[in-house]
Order: sequence, then structure tokens, then C-alpha cells
Amino acid sequence: MAKKQKIEKTNAMRQLDSAGIEYEMAEYECDENDLSGVHAAAELGVSEDEVFKTLVTRGDNNMLSVFVIPSGANLDLKKAAAVSGNKKVEMIHVKEMFDLTGYIRGGCSPIGMKKSYPTYIDETAVLFDKIYFSAGKRGVQIILDPEVLSEFIDAPFADLTKE
Repeated sequence: MAKKQKIEKTNAMRQLDSAGIEYEMAEYECDENDLSGVHAAAELGVSEDEVFKTLVTRGDNNMLSVFVIPSGANLDLKKAAAVSGNKKVEMIHVKEMFDLTGYIRGGCSPIGMKKSYPTYIDETAVLFDKIYFSAGKRGVQIILDPEVLSEFIDAPFADLTKE
């Protein structure tokens, strides 16, 4: 279960604080061999459908897009391309993650990246009062109303995952 200790504020948390948006946090034991949201969900004792992962893609126009999808799901690259205005998209290489976003694999938050990229949230997020997503540090999740997240980062809801 989540540890009870003072969590150091991340950039994502500071941005929410600055905007006056209330959120909860959860910390869990991070496993360097399993950085998945599915692992986070298991550690936190919640459904993997409620824990969302943040994926970054590069489109054929060379622009980056960010997709926030349930941790147990797979991004449908065709749907992602269509919603982001590309003919095709591909995942960025993990080596590029920090330079492009300011975050590392397993700790990438849709809030507080180095630049503001077009972001899309899987439509299943609205099924929950609150969703979990990375706070920008491995082992720390922000818990927030998906509608509030969508409005704060200007991210529409869309059908993004494979059936």
C-alpha cells in the first residue's frame, strides 16, 4: 500500500499548486525492472484501468504528441495519428525522453513537460471520479478528477487504445 511520508514536490505538483488545483498523491515501491503502470496499480491496490500512463510520440510532421492511456492498454497508433492530425505516429525512443520532456521513463507526467505538446486523454478516463497518473517521479502518482486534468492541460478525450 502507499507509504505515508512527506513526498518531495515535483514540477507537475508545483504547477497544480500554482493553479490552485487540489489533488491527492500516492507513493509506492518502484521496481526498476517493472516501471509499468500495471505494477503501480498493483502496488497501490487499485485497478489498472484507473492508473494512466503517459506516452510520447513523434508524428510524420516531426511534431510530438502526448497520449494518456490506461496502464494496461496499448496505444492504437492509427487512432493516435488521426486524432493528432498525422498520417502516422511512432513512439519516441526512450533515450530521447528526458531531453524532450524533462522526465524519465516510468516517471513521465502529462503535466509540467519542458514544452507544451498537444495532449490527448483516453476517453475511458471519464468513467472514473479520479484517475492516477505519474507525478513526474518514479513511484509517485497524482490522483485527480480526469475532467480537471483535461481542462488544466487542454487535452481532449479521445478513443486512443487498441480493442
